[in-house]
Formats: sequence, structure tokens, C-alpha cells
Amino acid sequence: MDDQIVRPALEHHWAASDAGDFEAEHEIYCEDAVLDYPQSGERIRGRRNIQESRYAQPNKKRFAIRRIIGGGDLWITEFVLSYDGVPSYAVSIMEFCEGQVFHETQYFADRFEPAPSRAHLVERMGDTAPP
Repeated sequence: MDDQIVRPALEHHWAASDAGDFEAEHEIYCEDAVLDYPQSGERIRGRRNIQESRYAQPNKKRFAIRRIIGGGDLWITEFVLSYDGVPSYAVSIMEFCEGQVFHETQYFADRFEPAPSRAHLVERMGDTAPP
């Protein structure tokens, strides 16, 4: 897989996701793609079902990409997904075949307060939630 093709396709996918452009957002998936949400135990099969599941989601969503890393057929995107202004930190693992995603796994984590026991060891990061 040509990294010079995949990275712009991923950037287009996430920009379309943030803009609510459901057609462009799902161009990256092959027809029989699979999307897994391990935390909820859900698996969605097929591009149309993936698209419909996102279209049916009633909350206002915003995406802020922290970084995209990968190469060849395996790419990882770290991002902050905000539903109605509440941030959730997420990782998307996408596996490609012939230029399209055939399998994606997404993991989500809510923000939490830092542990007092390590306060003397850390520096605070800025807020990375999208508007």
C-alpha cells in the first residue's frame, strides 16, 4: 500500500467525519468492511451499515486529530471525539487492502482527573478537545 495515497485518504476521511459529510466519510471503506467496538462488544459488517450507524447517531460530533501513524496496510489515528461538547479520547486502527479499509477497530476512553500520587512527576497537557 502506498503511504502517499493512504495518508491523504485518512486526512480526507477524518475531515469529512468532522464536517458531518457521511458520503465522503465512508468512501475509505470497502463494501464488506468490518468495524469493531471492543468496549461495547459490537461488530458492524458492511460499509452501508457502518455509515447508517453513524448517520443514526443523534449527537453533534466533532473530531480533533492528534496524530496519524502507520505504513503499508496498517494505520492508527489518535483523536479526540466530542459528542455534544464532551470529549472522549479515541484510537482507530485501520487495516487496508487494495486502497480501502477492510477492518477498523475503535477504542474510546473518557477523560479522568490525574492521580495525586504522581502530581510531582507530571506536567499538564493542554486541552485537545475540539470546539
